[in-house]
Amino acid sequence: MKNSWKFGQSCSIDLHGCDHELMKDPAAMKAYVRGLCSEIRMKRYGPTIVERLGKGKYRGYSLMQLIHTSTIIAHFDEKVDRAFIDLISVKEYSPRHVAEFSRKFFRARKARIKSFDRI
Repeated sequence: MKNSWKFGQSCSIDLHGCDHELMKDPAAMKAYVRGLCSEIRMKRYGPTIVERLGKGKYRGYSLMQLIHTSTIIAHFDEKVDRAFIDLISVKEYSPRHVAEFSRKFFRARKARIKSFDRI
C-alpha cells in the first residue's frame, strides 16, 4: 500500500570547527535547545537531558529534548570541536534555518545539512 501523505521531516546537521568551550558546557547546550525551540516555534516537553557519555576518544556530551512534535538529539565531540544534531518533527520547519541558527550558536566554521521528508 502506497502512503501518499507526509508524516513529518527530519534533518541532520554536522557542525565543524565549533567553539571548544561550548562543546563541553552543558548549560550552553541547554540554552541552545531553548533558543532553537523559540526560533522555530516548537514547544519543549520536559527537561533537556544532557549527559557525558562514552569512553576514550568517544567520550563527550549528548543531549535529548522531547518536543511536542517529536525530538531534538545532539552529540558533541570536544576532541575536534564537532556537533551532530538531529531534529525530527511532524511540524514543518526550515532545515536551513535550523542549520544556520546552530552554526551561529556554536560558532562553527562549517555546517553540513541533510534533510528529508518522513512518509
